[in-house]
This record gives sequence, C-alpha cells and structure tokens, in this order.
Amino acid sequence: MNSDPLSDMLARIRNALAVYQPTVLVPASRLKIAVAKIMVEEGYLERYEVTQDRPQKQLRLWLKYSDDKKPILSGLKRISKPGRRLYTPARDLPRVLSGIGVAVISTSRGVMSDKQARRQGLGGEVLCHIW
Repeated sequence: MNSDPLSDMLARIRNALAVYQPTVLVPASRLKIAVAKIMVEEGYLERYEVTQDRPQKQLRLWLKYSDDKKPILSGLKRISKPGRRLYTPARDLPRVLSGIGVAVISTSRGVMSDKQARRQGLGGEVLCHIW
C-alpha cells in the first residue's frame, strides 16, 4: 500500500532515468495520466499509453533522451504531500527555474500546467515541479 501514488510515480521515473531505461511502468490512475499528459505536452516524455492489464491498468511512459544520451528530464520534485497540502492562488503560482520548468497544478477545472492555470486565472494545489 502506497500512501502517495504520485510520489511513487515520480520516484519510478527518476530511478528509470538514472539507469537509462527507455520506458517505465506505473500503476495507472486519472491523476497520473493527467500528469503524464502534461509531461508529454511540455516535451519531457515522448509518449504514454494506458494498458488494460488486470487487476489494475498500467501506465507505460516512454522516457526522452538527447542525442548524446542525456535525459531531457533533469528534475522532479513533489511539492504538495499528503501530510502537508500546498494551495496557491492564481496570482502566486510558482515559476519553476524562472519559467524553464513546469509546475503541475490541480485546479477546479482539472490538472494543468502553471502556464495554463495562469492564463485561465486559476489557483489550486501545487502537485509537483518538473524541469
């Protein structure tokens, strides 16, 4: 039993990048699929797919590397944790590495990047930072 599934997903990605794995497999959930979609849109992952395995669906993520075999994704950090939730209004949304990275925000209109939330004027729970 894992008390923080999103942290588990980020740790699995970090571990797979450390040993240059082409893919990583994590148990699927709507939140993890939404975060994977943002990572693909922002260019940190090649693609993702949801497999219909039993007893639980699996999320397969294709990791992205540069031509000289270095990971495109250099950092992942969980911000809001089960023991300490962090909510931020739209005007105070964080900029990760002065806009180079992405903050993933859970808003009332779904999970989105900090740029999308800022455009729509939405605040919410800051899930993680990706750079």
